[in-house]
Amino acid sequence: MVTKVHMEALSPTMEEGQLVRWLKSEGDSVSHGDILAEIETDKATMELVARGEGVLRKVLIGEGAIAPVGEVIAVIAGADEDISELVGAAAVAETVESSSEATPPSEAPVQAPSGTPEEAAPATFRDDDRVRASPLARRLAREADLDLRLLSGSGPGGRIVMRDVEAAKSGAGVQPVSLVSGTEAGIGSTALPGVDFEDQPLSQMRKAIARRLVESLGPVPHFFLRITADMSRTLAARRRVNKLLESRGDKVSINDFILKATANALERHPDVNAQWTGDAIRRHYRVHLGVAVAVEDGLITPVIRDANRKGLAQISREVRELAARGREMKLKPEEYTGSTFSVSNLGMFGIHEFTGIINPPEAGLIAVGGIEETPVAEGGQVVVKPLMKVTMSCDHRVIDGATGAGFLQTLKEMLEEPAAILV
Repeated sequence: MVTKVHMEALSPTMEEGQLVRWLKSEGDSVSHGDILAEIETDKATMELVARGEGVLRKVLIGEGAIAPVGEVIAVIAGADEDISELVGAAAVAETVESSSEATPPSEAPVQAPSGTPEEAAPATFRDDDRVRASPLARRLAREADLDLRLLSGSGPGGRIVMRDVEAAKSGAGVQPVSLVSGTEAGIGSTALPGVDFEDQPLSQMRKAIARRLVESLGPVPHFFLRITADMSRTLAARRRVNKLLESRGDKVSINDFILKATANALERHPDVNAQWTGDAIRRHYRVHLGVAVAVEDGLITPVIRDANRKGLAQISREVRELAARGREMKLKPEEYTGSTFSVSNLGMFGIHEFTGIINPPEAGLIAVGGIEETPVAEGGQVVVKPLMKVTMSCDHRVIDGATGAGFLQTLKEMLEEPAAILV
């Protein structure tokens, strides 16, 4: 029986996927449930499993190619079954597409300046921070201690894919790349002489981020509230807690205190732990906290489920584990979906304060800045205290000013007296 292998929606928000690598080759026997390929979605690298049995007769897209959800990317059939009609239709579609989009503007080669061979610039340029590579290629390169800057990419737009790393490991495919620092080039970023710009193809994650931000900031009526918390007691509490945890090799961060305080404050303010459904306001009585984590291609928000029912140490362990797998693009859909409220902390990057964009369908998010030694007036004297600014983004369809202010007041009380977290 002929089985079409479709590009499946492997995440709730996925609209297209990039084929990272085929784990089965043409001619291989396939059983129902076998892993056929690895697909890069907008959130993670997922496994595509077989929905039929037989032989992988035809692969219709190569590694590095992008296909929309629903497109046929391979054919499974019996060894003697006729698949010519199906393969022929796919070939015609590919021919039409390639003829109309032979050279996408975003992937057009960069023209090098005229001059001597020494002055000529290569068509593409990568540095260690901006190298174009698939998550799998990066992981394999780290494991093999390979410098991605020295590899030549064979994927779309010069992207480094798994086969390039494998070739480098075997001693082939490594090409020296001439780097010119920003200082040497006379500009603020790494560049090549005579090359004015470089278009970088969008990753699946960056496309999803762009789409989601438009869906949020346009339709959702944002307003913002801000508080300043004295973190003196939280800093002292963290030192005491870490001393207790030292014997078992564990520790907690200030961010863990913030997450725990936020979760407990949401439990007391279910009108904030809510979402707009269009014809109702849904109040959540379980607190599933989204934690924004910066990853290579953008941002992902792992979810700490029932965060209000977990202790500091457990929250700390879950955040570290989920963040690590998020950076490796290995999170499962249930680990980054279903949050009821989100926290974004940029304090560790030296950010004083900022405003965040709500992650629909949530109705709120807090943006946390860094702790700063700040002079304040107290009892007629000037004293220095470690202060931290927290800005709350609110969906005004769900949260009114007084509602949001009440939640922030509770959060402030918990941060300024950590014992209140346990009350």
